[in-house]
Amino acid sequence: MSATDSKNKVGKSLYNYQKEALFNIFKSFENAPENYHLLYQLPTGGGKTVIFSEITRQYLKHYQKKVLIMTHRIELCKQTARMLGEFGVENKIIDSKAELDDQGDYDCFVAMVETLNNRLNDDILDISDVGLVIIDEAHYNSFTKLFKFFNKSFILGVTATPLSSNIKMPMKDNYDHLIVGESIATLIENEYLAKANIYSYNVGLTSLEVGANGDYTVKSSEDLYTNSNMLSKLLQAYEERAKGTKTLIFNNGINTSLYVYDTFKRAGYPIAHLDNTNTKKERDAILKWFNQTPNAIITSVSILTTGFDEPSVQSIILNRATKSLTLYYQMIGRGSRIIPGKSHFNVIDLGNNFHRFGPWGADLDWQKMFRAPNFYLDNLLTDEDIESTFKYELPEDVKKEFANTKEEDLYFDVKRVYIDTIQSGQSSKKVLEKSIVHHTKMCVENSEDVFDALILAKKLGGDIDDRIHRYSKCICKSTHNFIDWLQDDYRKKLNSHIRANFDDVYEEIHGHPPPEE
Repeated sequence: MSATDSKNKVGKSLYNYQKEALFNIFKSFENAPENYHLLYQLPTGGGKTVIFSEITRQYLKHYQKKVLIMTHRIELCKQTARMLGEFGVENKIIDSKAELDDQGDYDCFVAMVETLNNRLNDDILDISDVGLVIIDEAHYNSFTKLFKFFNKSFILGVTATPLSSNIKMPMKDNYDHLIVGESIATLIENEYLAKANIYSYNVGLTSLEVGANGDYTVKSSEDLYTNSNMLSKLLQAYEERAKGTKTLIFNNGINTSLYVYDTFKRAGYPIAHLDNTNTKKERDAILKWFNQTPNAIITSVSILTTGFDEPSVQSIILNRATKSLTLYYQMIGRGSRIIPGKSHFNVIDLGNNFHRFGPWGADLDWQKMFRAPNFYLDNLLTDEDIESTFKYELPEDVKKEFANTKEEDLYFDVKRVYIDTIQSGQSSKKVLEKSIVHHTKMCVENSEDVFDALILAKKLGGDIDDRIHRYSKCICKSTHNFIDWLQDDYRKKLNSHIRANFDDVYEEIHGHPPPEE
């Protein structure tokens, strides 16, 4: 059988790379033993559903067996069923309401994984004649429990990222071979996908905790992303890079999304909040509004990472951190669909994800990741490694209080000063003394008197903590008690230094002593 059969089919025309995928997959069918598990990778937006719909059509035409397609979400079930219909494939959706009296009338079934599991365990679905099982979004592990029912079927898993959602269940344990499809870079070059302009804003993530699933917990994410500094940073990033564009904001936690909704609403922007507690009617109404409103914003909680296709999206904001490469690619992929007049889209990263995974569409070795996922995961940069390269930036409201200090003079490079200090034969304690002198100058040049300067010193808490943290790394001593003591001691010494030296520093800056009271 040849992929060229697709020329005569109902439905969409296939691109050359899709025809090539079809040819390679059918070649594997023909040479494979029973119970062969094949995995096919293709980026989000590359047309995976189109490909496996055509595979289904051709399989039913050339083999005398049935096809079962599995998904993990009801939206994906319905989309798949519609696409199969476009290809002239009659199919039956097996959901919780489905009656199975007429199952003998169909050669193709589309099923939700949990519903299918229940039906198979209750032995009320006849699968004796299923020759091909297609698994959409195959990186989810919920499907693997069903493999035991299909030990005489050819299993085809389809995913954009062949990395398991559970690090303890690598995909190589469930699939025999991986076929890698067209790369994101090639799809962009040939104008099948839009190009991402990525803007990364540095965020301190060391307060985040990692849960049993290997990703950051919702609770620690909510604590960080609902604080006023992060909400201000998000709004500022939107206004700098995405204002006036149709935008999706992804969060880790419903509370965060509601805070984001409130922040943008009060700033006068058209925004809606969406999470998995919304009814189907509410969801449909929000998505219809989003489709019809030019500068609309949706803030959501991962619900739109799969089964959502809105090509008019112009900006994606990652208002969360993730350790999942799959989720990173899924979120950004929501903006990659191409339409006339759209060749680029914006990605605003507020979770250091760009630093962790590299640019979306980078040349990744999927075969190596498939064979040795732990090697890839173990070599990801830690948050501490990533943040060690960042410059600490004062929050915008604090920065305004230090308007008389030049932007470049606000930063104190602890690591460089430490190296210079040690190389000159001085004690490492001199680093903190030099830092206190620097902070004193900042406070004095933005104050009229010593009392103003002491008030400003209190607003430097974040900067002080960052400097102490970097200093503790330099001297390789970072117990909590030691750092707490250093931070407290630094604040006391800064206040003392301001009181003792205010007049001298003021005169040095202004060329005259401070005005008399």
